[in-house]
Amino acid sequence: MANSLFEEKLNSGEFLVTTEVGPPKGADIDEMVHHVDLLKDRVDAINVTDGQSSVMRFPSLGGCLLVKERGGEPIFQMTCRDRNRIALQADLLMAYSRGITNVLCLTGDSVDVGDTKEAKPVFDLDSVQLLKMIKTMESGMDIAGNELKGTPKFCIGASVHPEADFIEPQLIKFDKKVAAGAQFLQTQGIFNLASLRRFMQYASQFDVRILAGIIVLSSAGMARYMNKNVPGIMVPQSMIDELAGVEKGKGLQKGIEIAAEFIRTIKEENLCHGVHIMAVGNENIVPEILEAAQLVKVRRRTGKRSV
Repeated sequence: MANSLFEEKLNSGEFLVTTEVGPPKGADIDEMVHHVDLLKDRVDAINVTDGQSSVMRFPSLGGCLLVKERGGEPIFQMTCRDRNRIALQADLLMAYSRGITNVLCLTGDSVDVGDTKEAKPVFDLDSVQLLKMIKTMESGMDIAGNELKGTPKFCIGASVHPEADFIEPQLIKFDKKVAAGAQFLQTQGIFNLASLRRFMQYASQFDVRILAGIIVLSSAGMARYMNKNVPGIMVPQSMIDELAGVEKGKGLQKGIEIAAEFIRTIKEENLCHGVHIMAVGNENIVPEILEAAQLVKVRRRTGKRSV
């Protein structure tokens, strides 16, 4: 199987734009279909989240199949929280057999942050071990050393947190993920470009692509909630004050402006290789963000995109 379109883009030097859709909590996928159709020709790839924040939802693999069926380029988010190594490998083989070859490897949030706290976490592997397992599968063997009938090939990535209070542990994890075979790293939400600049001074010495995570805030209340409840999120007080200072009902518009400004700066300064836009339940606004950021992409039927 040839390289995925997303993998080709990673190697092209083009400024990349990815986004994500959250699967529904239920069997009604109409809204997800709408979001996929809206975004598939405007971005380079669409992530499908995997039990985000430890909340049971329609599966990431099912969502990626939907993206593929609708003509989009999916990135399969895979967390280690809910499946052991047997199930993880089985899902990877299923994905590959259906042409889903982009995988974002994540350890996963604790079940304590979700809505089913009685669930038993698995964490048989962590994200670094998952990356290594995929590379083992690409060599023609499963993790137990048994030969595979047919060898899969993936484009694999992981996450990194440039805004961590203590950056050194993150850099150690970054080193391990790159050494394990990560081809791209998607950052957690960036709210301070100085942190991204600092991180990129280190990351630029490695042959890996970095996509800056851009979370679109809809209100000061949302920012405060995320600071309190979402692991790895640190919205600065100055940004919360900016959101709080707008007219009632205008918070999302201010959030779009902030996100677009960040994207423009990242691209103009060539800080990293692209952005990953997380609209958190507001997928409809992604085209507006791209337009405000003066970064309108149109994916042509030939597989090429223009900016």
